[in-house]
Amino acid sequence: MELAVGASEATIKSLLTKLGSLLAEQYALARGVRSDIQFINDELASMQAFLSNLGNSTDDHDDQTKDWMKQVRDVSYDIEDCVDDFTNGLRPDPQRDDWRSKARGFLYEIWTLSRRRSIAAQIADLKQRAQHVGERRGRYGVRDPNPGSGKSGLDGYTTAEHQEITRRLIGIQRPVGVDIAELEKWIKSPEKKRSVISIYGFGGVGKTTAAMALYRSCGVHFTCRAMVTVSHHTDPDVVLREILRQVKMQVKDQQVQNSTVNTSEKKNPAAAAPPRMLSRLSQFRLYYRNQDKDGKASGKERQLIIDDLLKHLRKNRYLLLIDDVWSSSMWQTILNCLPENDENSRIIVTTRFEAVAKTSHLDHDHFHQMDPLSVKYAEHLFNTSLSECRDAQSSKTSQSDQVPPRVWKMCGGLPLPIVTMAGLMASNKLMKREEWNKVCEALFPDEQVCHKPEEFMRIINYCYSALPSDLKTCSLYFSIFPKGRSISKKRLIRRWIAEGFVSEKQGLSVDDVAETCFNQLIKRQIIRPVQNSTDGKVKSCQVHDMVLEYIITKAAEENFVTVVGGQWSIPTRSSKVRRMSLHSSDSKHARKAYGMNLSHVRSLTVFGSLEQQRFKSFKTGIVQVLDLEGCSGFKAKHASVSDICKMTLLKYLSLRGTDISVLPPNIGGLKYLETLDIRQTEVEELPKTVVLLERISNILGGDKRTRKALKLPKEMKKGAMKTLRVLSGIEITEESTAVSNLHELTGLKKLAIYKLHKSDHDDLLSSIQYLGGYSLKTLVIDDESSEFHDKLGKMSTPPVYLNALELSGKLCNFPSWITKLRDIVKLTLSATLLGPENLECLRDLKTLFSLTFSVHATKHDPDIAAILHKNKSDYGGEIFFPPGGFANLKLFRIFTPILPSLNFSEGAMPGLERLALCFKLLEGLHGVEKLKSLHDVILTVDGEAGSTTQSIINDLKEAKETAKSNYVLDIKENSVMN
Repeated sequence: MELAVGASEATIKSLLTKLGSLLAEQYALARGVRSDIQFINDELASMQAFLSNLGNSTDDHDDQTKDWMKQVRDVSYDIEDCVDDFTNGLRPDPQRDDWRSKARGFLYEIWTLSRRRSIAAQIADLKQRAQHVGERRGRYGVRDPNPGSGKSGLDGYTTAEHQEITRRLIGIQRPVGVDIAELEKWIKSPEKKRSVISIYGFGGVGKTTAAMALYRSCGVHFTCRAMVTVSHHTDPDVVLREILRQVKMQVKDQQVQNSTVNTSEKKNPAAAAPPRMLSRLSQFRLYYRNQDKDGKASGKERQLIIDDLLKHLRKNRYLLLIDDVWSSSMWQTILNCLPENDENSRIIVTTRFEAVAKTSHLDHDHFHQMDPLSVKYAEHLFNTSLSECRDAQSSKTSQSDQVPPRVWKMCGGLPLPIVTMAGLMASNKLMKREEWNKVCEALFPDEQVCHKPEEFMRIINYCYSALPSDLKTCSLYFSIFPKGRSISKKRLIRRWIAEGFVSEKQGLSVDDVAETCFNQLIKRQIIRPVQNSTDGKVKSCQVHDMVLEYIITKAAEENFVTVVGGQWSIPTRSSKVRRMSLHSSDSKHARKAYGMNLSHVRSLTVFGSLEQQRFKSFKTGIVQVLDLEGCSGFKAKHASVSDICKMTLLKYLSLRGTDISVLPPNIGGLKYLETLDIRQTEVEELPKTVVLLERISNILGGDKRTRKALKLPKEMKKGAMKTLRVLSGIEITEESTAVSNLHELTGLKKLAIYKLHKSDHDDLLSSIQYLGGYSLKTLVIDDESSEFHDKLGKMSTPPVYLNALELSGKLCNFPSWITKLRDIVKLTLSATLLGPENLECLRDLKTLFSLTFSVHATKHDPDIAAILHKNKSDYGGEIFFPPGGFANLKLFRIFTPILPSLNFSEGAMPGLERLALCFKLLEGLHGVEKLKSLHDVILTVDGEAGSTTQSIINDLKEAKETAKSNYVLDIKENSVMN
């Protein structure tokens, strides 16, 4: 029931903010309404305090308490609906300084008289309901909790947690207690027939971890790779399409690259470009354009898919990972559509069921049952996980004496419960050994242990119950996303903020508090990171399917989220839908959604196609979150585009990856909008009304891979968009005057300019200098002419507090003030000499975590050709990395067509964990084995690379096979590293 406390408390917290704003505004209210609103505000504040005490108490909640909390939640929802209707239907009183304003105000009051009376009646009724709910608690004996017991809320550690962020890269997670070497040996075996390795065992035993380790470590030996996560109700055609999409993308990259290489090499061999990956979403849309509206393939289309798979896989050595298959018939259908060949191809499949695993039972197939860990390995996994979960402060003091063996023994050798309990212990440092023994006894009496998934749910339930209320609510939010989906951290925390789940505290901004909540969920093993950014922070995460199943059940019970078309179809207990997530938007599920009461929906997320979706089914005036990221069928002429501008309370709008090309001109009417995400769309220019967005915090446009940019309005009035924090993917043009007002955006934390054409750069230069003294932490500038970069290097007051800097264009010499960036974490320099002089300048940057050098030459350019020539010839064809320097560098990347020989000496880059090189011509690579902390070496090689380069690559493969080094060698062709 602890999750119910978190959900109800979060609802009230968001509502109190709205009520406070409503009381602060000068609305024309009917007599007595303002006092009613004040009463409701005070009553709910008391309820929130009571709920907070319930959440911090270890007492079990009886049926009366549970029912009372449900009543609090329901009345809070209805009050929020009323407040939203109020703010949507009425506006604050006009200023009455003169007779004209007074007359307009008088006429407005007459015009809205009926509306105000209706709202007054609703508020009076809700006041009475709130009063009755409060009185009912005492009348039926809902017990007061003991506020001194239990856990503390997020307030107790917010500041400390935010200040102690551990930056790291995600490498291969090696499964504990599994002889992965034997499985790798089978994957690499000389057996020429296509073979299947089936890994099976019940939930939480570590199947996916083992399969992912195999996929990553053995992928270097295969030409084509694809990885798909399956759910209980996934259609086989969806799996086949996804495999084909990934394979075709690799082939498409090669065709584009070969075309580019052939064109440029005829003019200048030195100008051949390293590959650039095409937009995944655009490739996805191209392939799916002809699919049926219900998402399923017709017989004709399935045959086309099979033919396409045959074409792309039959003559290639391919490796496929198909994770979590539930049905023998589905697996047999998928397997029958995958081509047989004699190229040593391998398929890895994971499943919970032995019968599914043995659907394919050929002599050359392999079966591996995942068993629970032995006592030895279970203890090792627990201690390792506990150490990783601790923050920098707690790692200084040992917790080993507080850990009774019963904690990890009761998990029955299942990795998922073990790491979950480790996360719980790391976050409860004050609990004594005796208290942990009591917890174990309560979960599994009489020395019982966890044997099956149903019993593991006890551990999940306890771990969730131990969360502070803030984290409970944030955890429930994961039920919005489909199983196996990689969830962007920034997307998630911006939505949390829009929903009002987090707020400023202890001097931290709302963004910082949201990120702290995210980091806490990582630490507590509720979610796991799957990708880190190049600055070492988590970029995306996933939720284990067993944990997600629990979350979705609780979210449905509390009417927190309603999921349509998902893995688990769980009916809600209320007819009023508050947050809707459409995992499948085909005609069947669209009809199911339309049969619900959608007039209360304030958060809508759609995955898939918009062909069947009509926004008119929703009460657009109260929708606050609209997330259509990656949806197909959404064009400028779509009826839903105009509906968006009717969502006057909208705070979060994501059209990323959709087909939209033009934003509606009246988008400026969304006065509450905080986030506008139109990345990877065809939108090229913001409408001029965007300057009317009073609360806008994030404007995200353009495409980072292709450097397609978004034009600002030609004119931006003084003082506009003062709340802006992120302005990303923009283009500075000659005719735009908006740049002259950039210096007024003193709260700006990130400025990313993907195109710079303006010849007079003085305004932009002065703005960067000015903002550098305020909040600016990330600066990205792509200047094709290099004129601005020259001026940038001569700034008298450079932005020395930057955390991240990316300069692209013709940067023959980087600004000298870069060496003064004492807070720099991420540095990317394009078209820059790799010589010892530049490396010497950068080696003493003690905070530098990520360093990237790149030279992209897509056409003949004498300046770029000169840099390539100097990189190859001026240093004798070799770049030497001496000992010392780059003390904290974890990621080093070089993207260039011609890569001189790299030689790492003993003691060079002592902390380097990942080396990523992208090239067509490689002169040599020496001393990699001397990089003691190295985890990954990723080489991206052009398919047309010459024999010398291929020989060097083959030598590296052989050296890695015979050496005892721990790093993973991953070699890709014709795709750029993420």
